[in-house]
Amino acid sequence: MEQEFPRMRDFLHHGILVLSRYFLTAYILYGGQCPPYIYHREKKVSRIVITTLGTLGDLHPMIAVALELRQRGHDVVFVTHKEYKSKLEALKFEFHRMRPDFTALNDPEEMARMMDLKTGQEYMVRQWVNPNLRAMYTDLLEVAQGADFIFSGEGVTATPLVAEKLKMRWASSAMVPMSFFSAYDPPILAPFPALANLYKFSPTFNKSIINFAKRVSNPWAKPVRQLRQELGLSPLKGNPYIDCKFSPYLVVALFSSVLGKPQPDWAPNTVVAGFTYYDAIQSAELPEQIKQFLDAGEAPIVFTLGSAAVMDAGNFYEESIGVAKLINRRAILLIGKNSPPQNLSNNIIAVNYLPYSQIFPHACAIVHQGGIGTTAQALRAGRPTLIMPYSHDQPDNAARVERLGTSRTIKRNQYSAPRVASSLQELLNNPSYAQKATEIARVLQTENAVVIACEALEKQL
Repeated sequence: MEQEFPRMRDFLHHGILVLSRYFLTAYILYGGQCPPYIYHREKKVSRIVITTLGTLGDLHPMIAVALELRQRGHDVVFVTHKEYKSKLEALKFEFHRMRPDFTALNDPEEMARMMDLKTGQEYMVRQWVNPNLRAMYTDLLEVAQGADFIFSGEGVTATPLVAEKLKMRWASSAMVPMSFFSAYDPPILAPFPALANLYKFSPTFNKSIINFAKRVSNPWAKPVRQLRQELGLSPLKGNPYIDCKFSPYLVVALFSSVLGKPQPDWAPNTVVAGFTYYDAIQSAELPEQIKQFLDAGEAPIVFTLGSAAVMDAGNFYEESIGVAKLINRRAILLIGKNSPPQNLSNNIIAVNYLPYSQIFPHACAIVHQGGIGTTAQALRAGRPTLIMPYSHDQPDNAARVERLGTSRTIKRNQYSAPRVASSLQELLNNPSYAQKATEIARVLQTENAVVIACEALEKQL
């Protein structure tokens, strides 16, 4: 025993010397820092498919997440409308086309059908999504077969089918609070604007209205149920457009809790990340013409209809010019592909496009359609807004920001120069709107949404 103890002591001494040399070498080689593998498990690098349908308000938040995922070392692939091919390839993302094509971006008549207050939602599902469901499934399946994970927009009805068929994990996104159809925070349904005061009633009453919406939309799901049966997948227990649309693994809410707080009847696996922002040419400066205009006088009103409603502008820009003249305010009109109005003045200019993140902070107020992308950028800019909602989530978004105290709402069929002028005068002359908008902006600036979203996704890999 007395002989064994010195041997053990020598052994321990030798081991300590070896470990000391190892850590000293590591310290020198890594510039005074431990090599990462000493204290970190090797991070998994995955091939992630991001798929989405719809407007830039749907695409841009996903791009923001994709850029961060790529920065973290993941291989990110986009599967979406062919119309976004050049935008995504310019950002060096691998792109794959997924049908249906979003031809309405260049077809005012088709966009008008999609944006109709009463029938727009049903038209999109029955005439656009459902007829292309099998093609959507085929396109997504081909890309997903070589991937590790799918992060999907909620409008991609083929994603649950593909994921279940391939037995792979996936996450779904929720871009707006109304996506959850909560009885505790009930949405305003575009075809039934009279139900706008539902939030004042009990969850039990609200649930009955939501169940009515499920019954109305249930026939829309017939093609989904048929395809599931053909693929040998289990029958759905609910409505694929309302209560069966989210992933059982993870739902990432890409909107701030300022706009919609988590509710007891939300999907239990929901992570509220916050708004994720992306603007094309984010680092570029404003055009010289715009900088000169901004420097020449007081802050202007910015009028915009987003990336979709702008194709169905109607008399929006003509009346907006009348508004600016009535209240003697400078104005910038973002007109998209529309022809410039004829009755402009030195104080009113029209341009096709400007990144919202660059122009909104220079505005005294913003008039827009209530799309979630535009709404998020306006809230971040901390500016009062007047919203003229068209359809889909826009009436609900408008009601939510109005309840925040940052905005007023006007119906589309009431958008006339005198009425809009009156609403804008209230927004601009009542300091409470600007004060509240500034407070909300400060809250949003503290959110680290893209990191929260990516960390939640990485936990699923």
